[in-house]
Amino acid sequence: MTETIEFQAEARQLLQLMIHSIYSDKDVFLRELISNASDALDKLRMESYRDKDLGVDTSDLHIELRTDPEARTLTITDNGIGMSRDDVVTLIGTIAKSGTAETLAKLREAQASGTEEVTAELIGQFGIGFYSSFMVADRVEMTTRRAGTDGGVHWESAGEGTYELAEVADAPQGTSITVHLKAEDAEDNLHDYADPSVVRRIVKRYSDFITWPILLNPSGVTDTVVEGAEDDDESTPDTSNEPINSRKALWARPRSEVSDEEYAEFYRHVSHDWQEPLETMRFTGEGTFEYQALLFLPAHAPMDLYYRDAKRGVQLYVKRVFVMEDCEALVPEYLRFVKGVVDAQDLSLNVSREILQQDRQIQLIRKRLVKRVLQTITGLRGENAEKYDTFWRECGRALKEGLLSDQDNTQAILEASSFASTHDPEKLTTLADYVARMPEGQESIYYVTGESRASVENSPHIEAFRAKGYEVLLLTDQVDEVWVGMVPSYGSGDDAKPFASIAQGDVDLSDDAEKPEGFDDLLAWMTTTLADDVSEVRLSTRLTTSPACLVGEVGGLPPQLEQMMRSMGQEIPVQKRALELNPKHPLVENLRTAHAAKPDDAGIADTASLLHDMALLAEGGELKEPSAFVGKLAQRLAATL
Repeated sequence: MTETIEFQAEARQLLQLMIHSIYSDKDVFLRELISNASDALDKLRMESYRDKDLGVDTSDLHIELRTDPEARTLTITDNGIGMSRDDVVTLIGTIAKSGTAETLAKLREAQASGTEEVTAELIGQFGIGFYSSFMVADRVEMTTRRAGTDGGVHWESAGEGTYELAEVADAPQGTSITVHLKAEDAEDNLHDYADPSVVRRIVKRYSDFITWPILLNPSGVTDTVVEGAEDDDESTPDTSNEPINSRKALWARPRSEVSDEEYAEFYRHVSHDWQEPLETMRFTGEGTFEYQALLFLPAHAPMDLYYRDAKRGVQLYVKRVFVMEDCEALVPEYLRFVKGVVDAQDLSLNVSREILQQDRQIQLIRKRLVKRVLQTITGLRGENAEKYDTFWRECGRALKEGLLSDQDNTQAILEASSFASTHDPEKLTTLADYVARMPEGQESIYYVTGESRASVENSPHIEAFRAKGYEVLLLTDQVDEVWVGMVPSYGSGDDAKPFASIAQGDVDLSDDAEKPEGFDDLLAWMTTTLADDVSEVRLSTRLTTSPACLVGEVGGLPPQLEQMMRSMGQEIPVQKRALELNPKHPLVENLRTAHAAKPDDAGIADTASLLHDMALLAEGGELKEPSAFVGKLAQRLAATL
């Protein structure tokens, strides 16, 4: 019985964008389908290791490509893990990813503007290469059977909003996808994908490194001679079982033999990204245990970089045999943007994620990987500032999460990081450069946290620091609120410089030898009057133009972090802060005079309350009673007219 099922709304939209894609390099559809087939073979082999009762033959795992010029079809077949009916509906009929709607909107905008690079990047973020087949197909068929089950499934769609699903009794294990090809169209970059020589050329370009044998027309069908073929081996007949890919692991080949394009294609394979990597890292470990690593930094943040359920980690191989996808034990969470492969020599093939977390070799490899990645990021800043700026813009926030969890590498993470500061309105600064610019007498690295650069640059707390020529770091990421309370200093030994918040503690930046006098009564009265909202009222040396500001205790929770924790359902005790007054501001001076003359005047109490609320608003805070604030402000304004 055949069912007709509608695609999920987001899947239907993505499908239409694929069908009408402006992406010029349509050859990549084959790369995506071969990559999926390779993943299926990897999964079957690992499943057979873990489940001895699976009862499948893994001695001849391979990928077949069959061309039919008369029927104008290209069929990609693997004898891998296969899919069940539920798998097909879940993996192909829907897109169960956070942020899908937002990314689809960006993709439609990119399509409309004809921006090919952005289009490719956004398509790649979905990580669903199967849909790319509709760039070249009028119709796509798929027959699949999951290993260890009896019945198979046949899926078919023309990409018009629905697909047909039917049970198949005698389906072979694995997955077979038949692409019914559109007509060749040079203007639209649609090649003749039913031509074996075209297929071979694409495999050589995009999938030569796939470790499984890729067979082209293995039943004995041979290539046709194509006039004007470029490669001298493209017009020669295939032998029935001769793989058309070299199957050589890139990380095991001499570096001089691997081109940048091959590295880029391998990155696309392991990351499901459609763009080139920002940076490639290749290194080996020798000694008591050996491993080879080929890692990549992305040129853009993965779509799910900041989602809790996002997969992370690199692929783990043992002696070039695939063991595990997304091996979290090798890469800490804050480096989840790193993709690639680690090939260890002395691990067991049948190893679980739980065992890996405790394995000493894995822990030592992880330690070295982290060190190398951080060194590479730091080195980029000096070697290629443009690349570094791209990395920091895309992934810097994730990197700073390591300051919360990786105490062993705190200083290395700080060295790899950059920060906005009052030194330059455009360029970021390193902590090393900040320290080098510190004037004589400055002992701490000053910072202020907030929601945006604009808000913290205009913060009242910063006034006296700017006047004294003290540079202040402007920290606006949510993670900044947390790590500054956990990292005591930058540097080591006698050269260590402590971090100090300009919005906490009693700071004395005044050049005046004498303290202002005559404010004691006002301060005592305001402390009592505003007791529900502040811990004390005191004079400030950090203000030059603003009348007042709120200051927390050293080590206390910043207000933004306090608010964030409450929004997450945590019960946080209310933390009162000190209200500091600028004794040279006319409003404060007039308030002192008015209070001395009429200490019981209700209007003066309203002015004191307004002064507190103004300080709260100036730092981007939220008023407890906005309507009361407006009422008091209206009364005071009316009294002046």
